[in-house]
Amino acid sequence: MPHPHHVVAIVGPTAAGKTAVAIEAARRLACGVEIVSADSRQVRREMRVGTAAPTEAELAAVPHHLVGIVAPDQPYAVVDWLADAHAALDGIWARGRLPLLVGGTGQYVWALLDGQSIPAVEPDPALRAEFEAYAAERGAKALHARLAALDPASAARIDARNVRRVVRALEVVTVTGAPVPPRESRDLGFTWRAIGLHWNRAVLHARADARVHAMFETGLVEEARSLAERYGRGFPALSSIGYREALGVIDGRLSEAEAVRQTQIATHRLIRMQAAWFRLDDPRIEWVPGDDIEATVAAVERAARAPVP
Repeated sequence: MPHPHHVVAIVGPTAAGKTAVAIEAARRLACGVEIVSADSRQVRREMRVGTAAPTEAELAAVPHHLVGIVAPDQPYAVVDWLADAHAALDGIWARGRLPLLVGGTGQYVWALLDGQSIPAVEPDPALRAEFEAYAAERGAKALHARLAALDPASAARIDARNVRRVVRALEVVTVTGAPVPPRESRDLGFTWRAIGLHWNRAVLHARADARVHAMFETGLVEEARSLAERYGRGFPALSSIGYREALGVIDGRLSEAEAVRQTQIATHRLIRMQAAWFRLDDPRIEWVPGDDIEATVAAVERAARAPVP
């Protein structure tokens, strides 16, 4: 008998097919399912093409939460997503249904499942860009060494390869002048299981490349143009993967073919970064072959029935 407050997470890199698995699992599970998105870009309105947001058919098939809920230029940090995610979970449980947490934004997923207490420090885009540029120029280990000099305890907890977490820790330490508080073990108030979709890297890259082609063919440049005209170009989401390359096409700096290729390369880099959040040796994740829909859905079904530990 599962805990009355239970979550099944479906995680993995971009283009792994997480939404398709969630939709099929929802079709088969008799308990009733609703999807809570853990995607830092799909949370934004008017950015459906470039974020590969769920289609109208997928949204109609299963209730979705935290998709298209904030304006493209609205500040929205992990702490905001956590508050919205907890509210969504409470509503789903109150309806007697099972939430599927679906997404590839590791910072969101683990903030929820680890019960992290997130420092209420607003993101500083300029500071973040400085740290990211430092990592790009000198390497992830050099950036990690910079954190170790300021906050040794945080550096010991954070994998140097997880550049995004290192950047965020440096941001918090720089703004507050104090170490990042350690994560505290606490009762989450719910149980959870995580299913990871594993793909051969070359096959995953091919899937991602095909998705990028489809984005440009179905209107990514036009979507970027509309966003820039309505909101200007100064908001961070418009500099994310795909949109910055689409702006290059609009400005005449890139041909569409060049933009497609640059977006593909950036997406491959994102996949490598996501692997640091969702590690194959993480015992908390049950990894299943992403190309075997029957195995993946069966794993979700087992996780949904997981007993109270």
